[in-house]
Amino acid sequence: MDFVNGHWLSVLIFLPLIWGTIGLLIPAADGQSGRALQWFSLVGTLIAFAISVYLFIAFEPGGAEFQFTESAQWFDALGITYSMGIDGISLLLILLTTFLMPLVVLSSFTAVKTRQREYYFYLLALQTGMMGAFVALDIFLFYVFWEAMLIPMYLLVGIWGGKNRIYAAMKFFLYTVVGSLLMLVAIFYLAYQHKIQFGQFSTLVTDLYRLKTPLGTQNWLFLAFALAFAIKVPLFPLHTWLPDAHVEAPTAGSVILAGVLLKLGGYGFIRFAFPLFPQAVAQFQVPFLILGAIAIVYGAWVAMVQPDVKKLVAYSSVSHMGYVIIGLFSLNMIGTSGAVYQMLNHGISTGALFLLIGMIYERTHTREISAYGGITKVMPIFAIVFLIMTMSSIALPGTNGFIGEFLILLGTWQAYPVAAVISATGVVFGAVYMLWMFRRVMYGPITHAQNESLQDLSGREKVILLPLVIMVFVMGMAPGFLMRKMEPSVQRFLSHVTGSAAPQPTVTAAIFKGNP
Repeated sequence: MDFVNGHWLSVLIFLPLIWGTIGLLIPAADGQSGRALQWFSLVGTLIAFAISVYLFIAFEPGGAEFQFTESAQWFDALGITYSMGIDGISLLLILLTTFLMPLVVLSSFTAVKTRQREYYFYLLALQTGMMGAFVALDIFLFYVFWEAMLIPMYLLVGIWGGKNRIYAAMKFFLYTVVGSLLMLVAIFYLAYQHKIQFGQFSTLVTDLYRLKTPLGTQNWLFLAFALAFAIKVPLFPLHTWLPDAHVEAPTAGSVILAGVLLKLGGYGFIRFAFPLFPQAVAQFQVPFLILGAIAIVYGAWVAMVQPDVKKLVAYSSVSHMGYVIIGLFSLNMIGTSGAVYQMLNHGISTGALFLLIGMIYERTHTREISAYGGITKVMPIFAIVFLIMTMSSIALPGTNGFIGEFLILLGTWQAYPVAAVISATGVVFGAVYMLWMFRRVMYGPITHAQNESLQDLSGREKVILLPLVIMVFVMGMAPGFLMRKMEPSVQRFLSHVTGSAAPQPTVTAAIFKGNP
């Protein structure tokens, strides 16, 4: 027990990988043996969620910058360590990951019928990679997890995806790897600079924060990191891999892509690119604000003309993650807090939309909007949940989406009003394409006979969607319980970037008056 108490993060991270490896020993034929594997995998993700809830409760917002820390030597010659820890930002992203994974596994019970052992192993291995990247405090260790998670995601898309799955999987893999290679070069350069300035190699991020790097060098290093993270976000014009990956991925893959993987791009900016190269951030602030604003409008426009409902939601991710970029580059407390909150919001609402699309696809075997119509008449509960998630996606007041977008636009207005004005039009365009899609799918006459016999949500599907519906309203009407955990960490992050130790007014104090 002492080992567990001192190594909570290691237990949390590697539990899914070990659990999935044990699952490979369980037969996965049709019938009871296949069901046993499914429930076994679900239990593993629930245990990980329980651990993350414990960490959330035990985390002290006003305590040390990083908590539950672990550290051990790895490659002494290069100063590489096995160092982990969480702050309020990574804590919430870990909680989001472990919250979504049981729902993803449960949604796969009827969706995946072949090679189930490998499928659940890759899902759980992917969870290890994602969580490892969120807690790594050694930049090389982060890179290891960053690259490692590509493999299970590539295989999930390439084996269980649609008819163009190989193309989509290769595109996803190549885009990410190419961007990451430049980041790897920059990582070793930073370690070498630490050797020159302090007499020893180090890749520990808190050591690298102390480096004195000339502005010209910072610019190049920042771009090397920013390319890798912008591809992952994905930021216009580096977004083209995302719609293909979403459309071809199985439902679980789409949920993980939208819910967690895209957040790693935003998290990379927060943990590494911004605090390591603060002067470069100031140089590139306006260009990135403009790119984020363009992504918001462009993603909305392209989503508007999509005939495939899954591709429409995929392009909506490009638009919504554009808000994250402008919030981060606002470099103020309100905008940055909104950006972090928006990452959580997007994981909930868009993850739920992909689950809903997967559920109706299992019934109709098509994602063409023209093949639907009148669904609300035969699937009323499904229609209600779809409407709630649509309202969340378009940031209706009272839902989680409103909090994030409101704070981001307010913070961006303080930093660069032009970007805020452009981005605000995305709110209108978002309402247009989401509500138009909802009307075409849910209302009107039933024009396809097969839709008349569609079954409404099953008990298992209600169990999957209910936690997401609850979170939409809890996060929309009581944001304080999450904001208070992350705000001290956002303050520290901004002090690293701006060099100002003076705290900015927190969102809960300035906006919510300290109430939930």
